[in-house]
Amino acid sequence: MNHTFLATAAFGLEGVAANELKRMGIAARAEQGGARFEGSFADAYRANLHLRTADRVLCCLKEAEALTFDQLFRLVESIPWENLLPRDASIHVSGKCVRSRLMSVRDCQAIAKKAIVTRLQQKLRLNRLPETGAEYPIEVAVVKDVARITLDMSGEALNRRGYRTWNGEAPLRETLAAALVDLSPWRPGMRLYDPCCGTGTLLIEAAIKASQRPAGVNRSFACEKFSFMPRDAMADLKAEARLTAARESTFTISGSDIDPEALVLADRHIKQAGFEGRITVSQQDLRTLQLDGEPGLFLCNPPYGERLGDQQQARALYREMGLLLKRHPGWKMAVITSDSAFERNFGRRADKKRRLYNGRLECEFCIFG
Repeated sequence: MNHTFLATAAFGLEGVAANELKRMGIAARAEQGGARFEGSFADAYRANLHLRTADRVLCCLKEAEALTFDQLFRLVESIPWENLLPRDASIHVSGKCVRSRLMSVRDCQAIAKKAIVTRLQQKLRLNRLPETGAEYPIEVAVVKDVARITLDMSGEALNRRGYRTWNGEAPLRETLAAALVDLSPWRPGMRLYDPCCGTGTLLIEAAIKASQRPAGVNRSFACEKFSFMPRDAMADLKAEARLTAARESTFTISGSDIDPEALVLADRHIKQAGFEGRITVSQQDLRTLQLDGEPGLFLCNPPYGERLGDQQQARALYREMGLLLKRHPGWKMAVITSDSAFERNFGRRADKKRRLYNGRLECEFCIFG
């Protein structure tokens, strides 16, 4: 039996997530907020294991207009919870309300929880639910008066790969880093260098792609504890993912940074990701950096200069990045920035641009060459 799922993704990355699913052989379509697909519960587990650019995989249980709390209660109560939740399920309801008549998140959560409990008590003939078992994370999202009830198959967000235990001053989320790798001109087999590598996230995400490693192979997911999930199929998919992750692959991925403290974290993250000795980082000043050998792609997330005192320093760095590219004929460069004056300081217009968000910051992903 097929179900409807939503792989949630940041603004601008919905199509990237949809393309990832299509490469897995799962038909998907991009929509605002993510990529929707039909499939089995095993497909949802496979998506959790392999998706690199999505935030979560949600099972969509019901979607309908809800203008009143009574309508919301009846909508949630109509879902056959007895087929999804065991008698001892720990029911955790989160919520959000956006541009709707129902704007109290707390009330929507309470009403949804009451509707679930009421249905389970009736169907299972229980006076009370113990809620001592596995947690089932349920979300009620009311957006423009349409309520969507979902069950979170992922648990912790998918950017939590497990290798990054310490963050630098301005960490780049793993899912966005993976998307930048996909959207850049770089392809496995090409040389990649990050001259502002910080704690190494872009380098590691490129290596994950180059080695075809399932991004979620070293972590667990909420759905692994759900009673209705196909245990044997999940075990087979996890075993297959581990075999894929163990395969040897070659790539030329390296980087540098001027900050020695960031490089200590980069070395730690590279080791924890299983790429020790395969990704190299060093302390280098971008202004004097000179690479020999075959050309490749510079991919970086430089300082944005959001604080007024840092802006002048950041823009001086952008000029040096333009000179870096000039010193390396045949190389290309892809940069994410929130500074509208980036191209002017870099010294040329980008050949391609794409609007993205780094957290709440509106950014442009600029590709040169």
